[in-house]
This record gives sequence, structure tokens and C-alpha cells, in this order.
Amino acid sequence: MFDTRELGRRPGALKRVSRSVVAPKGLGIEVIGVREGATIELDLRLESVMEGVLVTGTARAPLMGECVRCLEPLERELEVDFQEMYSYPDADDRSREADTGDDAEEEDMLFLEADLFDLEPVLRDAVVLALPLQPVCREDCPGLCADCGARLADDPDHHHESADIRWAALQGLAETMRDGEKDNAPRERGDDSQEK
Repeated sequence: MFDTRELGRRPGALKRVSRSVVAPKGLGIEVIGVREGATIELDLRLESVMEGVLVTGTARAPLMGECVRCLEPLERELEVDFQEMYSYPDADDRSREADTGDDAEEEDMLFLEADLFDLEPVLRDAVVLALPLQPVCREDCPGLCADCGARLADDPDHHHESADIRWAALQGLAETMRDGEKDNAPRERGDDSQEK
């Protein structure tokens, strides 16, 4: 929670805040995110406006995850900007009098509670939206071998002899026939050629 009492309600009043906070649980997506308990550095600008307090800020946090191609662990530094309006509690009454008719917009409004505001939902949205959906350890990561799972970056010449899957059934049939021919092969073939 951040305190806005020093700012007052005079429009145009400005306050800058720098703070380190502990990352909450679940700040990320399945393959990458900010580890719970990691330090997030915040630089905030609080500005008093007619309706409330406009919060503009930058967050810097360490990311941990894994490459989606080769599954190797990776670490990155994330820097994300955000801006959010926290309305005064009585601003809700004024907006009802004005009756804008947009109920969805009213539901999305954030309010100051006893001159305090909770930055976590705004920070969570900003961080999660800034995360790469397909994080890779490097742009040209070749990934893993589809046949054996070997990491291709460790062995660039890695390959397997493979036949076209469409011919696999015929290849199996050909091998069966070859095995059958070996079992039934005529042993006197050399004798036939001598007789001629």
C-alpha cells in the first residue's frame, strides 16, 4: 500500500517515490515470470488531479523461466511502464450524478482507501502483459531433437537417418519380405548355373 496523504487533494501537486517491494506469488505465466519474493524496484510519480491521484511508474524486476525450444533455464531483466488513475471515494458519487451510463468503466475504476492505494493489481497486469509468450534463450536457438531429445545447440551436426513416414509401412513390409527370402533362399542356385 502506498500513502498519498502528503500529496493532498490540491490538483497539480506532485510527489516522486522510489521503493523496493517483494514480488507477490504468481507474477508471471507458465514458462516465465518474477519469482515470488524477488525484489521489484519501483519509481513512481504521484500526481493529484481533480478526480484522484494519477500514478505513473516504472517497475524493474528479474525474470526466471525456461526456453520454450530447448527447455534450458533463462534469466532476464524486465522493465515495464504503467499508468493508473486512483479515484477519490467521493468521485464515485460525482460520477453517478453525471451518470455516464458506462457501467463497465465504473467497475474497472480503482479507488483510494483512506488515502492509500494498492499497486499490486496494476503491477500484476503490467508485468504479465509485458512477458514474452515464447521466451527463448537466444533468437537462433535450434531447440531439441524431435527423435531423441538431444539439445541441438550442443551438437549442431546431430541428425538421425530417417525415412519418410509415409513409406514406413512399406519399409517394414520390405524388411519382412527380405527376412523371408533369406529363410527360403534356394541353396542350389550355384549348381543350376553350372548345369547350363
